Amino acid sequence: MILVERSAHVMAPVETVWDVVQRAEQLPAWLAGVRAAEVLSGEGFGRRQLVQAGRGAAHEAEVIAYQEPTLIGWRERAKGAGARAEARTEIYVQLTPDEEEGGTVVRLIVVRWPAGPVKAALLRLGLRRVGADLEDSLARLTDLAAVG
Repeated sequence: MILVERSAHVMAPVETVWDVVQRAEQLPAWLAGVRAAEVLSGEGFGRRQLVQAGRGAAHEAEVIAYQEPTLIGWRERAKGAGARAEARTEIYVQLTPDEEEGGTVVRLIVVRWPAGPVKAALLRLGLRRVGADLEDSLARLTDLAAVG
């Protein structure tokens, strides 16, 4: 298992940030590496969605954590030719109202279980990029939430 997390302060109420992060169709606007996303079925906990990565890979995802308005998490599994069932990624977005400064503290967490030791070694080499992507995602989310 490989875990990467980043957090940032967003000057918007938790409900405003929640409105952005809980909608699948908003993922491409703020989550780095996502080209398109759509809901396949359901809503809230158990919702199924299809996430298209910027590199063309498609991932079917299921919402595995949902506590309105503070937590959403989903598990992605690769689809298509060559996809390995044991490889999976979980992404969590945790929101905490900041009582002292106002706004919301946003924590992004990515947990990956690579398909085998070679993939794990390659993923560890790319941890800096994953962290940079999370920082980019937080900056984009900050801009979106500020707009409203």
